Amino acid sequence: MLHHTSKSTGGPLRMLSVQEAAGELGISRSLTYELLSSGALRSVKIGRRRLVPREAIETYIASLPPAARAS
Repeated sequence: MLHHTSKSTGGPLRMLSVQEAAGELGISRSLTYELLSSGALRSVKIGRRRLVPREAIETYIASLPPAARAS
């Protein structure tokens, strides 16, 4: 899994763009927006940007059936 890092701290980003979240999940940007629209993946809007908290990605992955997590 690709982890995006903060330029200032060098640690993992806590908030990801929709494109970055899609990359973390290994899915398309369009499918990521579908997950956001359905409520399956949580996001926040800051100004004009839609951001996905890293913990929301972890929660979504944990909610998947075990067979889906393994692939």
